[in-house]
Amino acid sequence: MSRCRKCSPVPEEVRRAAGLLEGRWTVSILWASSEGASRFNELKQAVGEIPPRTLAQRLVELERAGLLERHVIDARPPRVEYRLTTDGLRLRAVLDALAAYAAA
Repeated sequence: MSRCRKCSPVPEEVRRAAGLLEGRWTVSILWASSEGASRFNELKQAVGEIPPRTLAQRLVELERAGLLERHVIDARPPRVEYRLTTDGLRLRAVLDALAAYAAA
């Protein structure tokens, strides 16, 4: 096995993106969002055994990262929906690659 003597360090941008996606349930939440789930209970049902507190935390993290937008709908009672941003939609290629890998 050869050793890499001239390997470049992992770029900071890649480490930041990987750090976000490495969070447990994060990829599953992004997948569910890209498939149309937008409300908290829809996401919880699509993802599965995720604790509600963890889902709420991941949604905040994804919103802060600019991958999800939170929309409050003025209704009785008020509703909240989450939608992928343009940056979130760009991750669809990564999600599709993961799905293709898993299916192989």
